[in-house]
Amino acid sequence: MSQPDFDVRHIAHLARIELTDDEATQFQSQIGHVLEYVAKMRTVDVTGIEPTAHAYPIYNVFREDVPRDWFTPAEALANAPHQANQLFVVTKVLE
Repeated sequence: MSQPDFDVRHIAHLARIELTDDEATQFQSQIGHVLEYVAKMRTVDVTGIEPTAHAYPIYNVFREDVPRDWFTPAEALANAPHQANQLFVVTKVLE
């Protein structure tokens, strides 16, 4: 079922998209189904439910920052094709 007051051709014009008659009919129907689903979701009672950005809880997965032995600057630069002042020298990529 499509929404009679929703003009898919007007939206296509604003987006500078050319639609054939068949595409306009198809998209009108699809957008109508989306709007019906949104209307159905509005009927759900969400009283007492806190707004959230995610449906599933997300936790920080970073590990604790514990100091440990790692490469020395000399070891890190050992295979560098170009180096100066204990830094990697790379080709400029932006002007």
